[in-house]
Amino acid sequence: MKRLAIFFFLLTTSVGLSLANGQVSQREKDVLIDLYNSTNGEQWKVTWNLDTPVETWKGVEVEEGHVVGITLFMNNLDGTLPESLGKLKYLTRLNLAFNNITGVLPKDIVKLESLKEFRLEMNRIKGAIPQEIGQLKNLEVFSMFNNFLTGPIPETFGNIQNLKELNLSSNNLKGIIPKSIGNLSKLEALGLFENGLEGEIPAEIGNLGQLKELVLANNQLGGEIPVEFSQLASLQILQLQNNRFNSYTGLKAMDTKQFLVFDTDDKSLNPRFNSIEFDRSRMADTEFYDEDCDCIRDNNEYKDNE
Repeated sequence: MKRLAIFFFLLTTSVGLSLANGQVSQREKDVLIDLYNSTNGEQWKVTWNLDTPVETWKGVEVEEGHVVGITLFMNNLDGTLPESLGKLKYLTRLNLAFNNITGVLPKDIVKLESLKEFRLEMNRIKGAIPQEIGQLKNLEVFSMFNNFLTGPIPETFGNIQNLKELNLSSNNLKGIIPKSIGNLSKLEALGLFENGLEGEIPAEIGNLGQLKELVLANNQLGGEIPVEFSQLASLQILQLQNNRFNSYTGLKAMDTKQFLVFDTDDKSLNPRFNSIEFDRSRMADTEFYDEDCDCIRDNNEYKDNE
C-alpha cells in the first residue's frame, strides 16, 4: 500500500512538472496531429516536425501546458477540419484563414467555450453554421467570409454578448437577419455582404451603438431602411447597394458626413468627402485587414467561383 501511494505521488509530481515546464498533454497533442494529418501537413508552407516539442510548432501557442492558440494563416492547409478540435477546451484563438480547407464545420466546434477569436475566412467550407454557436459566450471575433456556407444565420449569435466582429460575407446564406443581432451591444463590425438574405433589416440593428461597419450590400433585402439607423452614432462604413429596398427614408435623418464609405442605390444620399481627412479607407466588401501579416487582403483575390 505504501509503495502504491509513493507511485501515485511520483506520477502526480511528474505530471505537475510537465505542465509547469509547458509540455502539452498527449491528449491535446493528438488533436494537433489530427489537424496536421487531415489538412495534408506535409505540404504546408511551413510544416511541423512532429518529433519536436509542441511549443516549437509554427503557430501553436502554449500556456501552462495547454494549447491556447493556433494560427496557421495562409499556410496551404488542404483538407477538412477534424472533429477532435472540440477537445482543445483551453483554446482561445483559432486562425486558419486563407487556406484551402473544405468540408463542413465539426459539430464539436461549439465545445470550444474558451474561444475568443475564430477566423476561417477565405476557405472552401460548406454547410450550415451550427445552431449551438451561441454556446461560445467568450467569442469576440467570428469571421468566415468567402466560403460556401448555406442555411440561415443562427438566432443564437445574439447570445454572444462579447462579440465585436461578425463577418459572414460572400457565402450562400439564406433567410432573414435575426433580430437577436440587436442584442450585441459590443459589436463594432457586421458584414453580411453578398449572400441571399431576404426580408427587412431588423429595427433592432439600431441598438448597436458601438457599430462602426455595417455591410449588407448584394443581398435581396427589401422593405424600408429602419428609422432606427439614425441611432448608429459610431457608424463609419455603410453599404446597402444592390438590394430591393422600397424606400431609403430611414437614412434621411442620418448625418452622412460621418462616413468614410457610404454606398446605397440612392445616389442622392452620398456624403461629401472633400472635408474629410484620413490616411486610408478600405471598402468593407472587398478588403480584409489581417494583423498576422500586417497587410490588407482583397476578399475577391482568392474568391473561388465553384
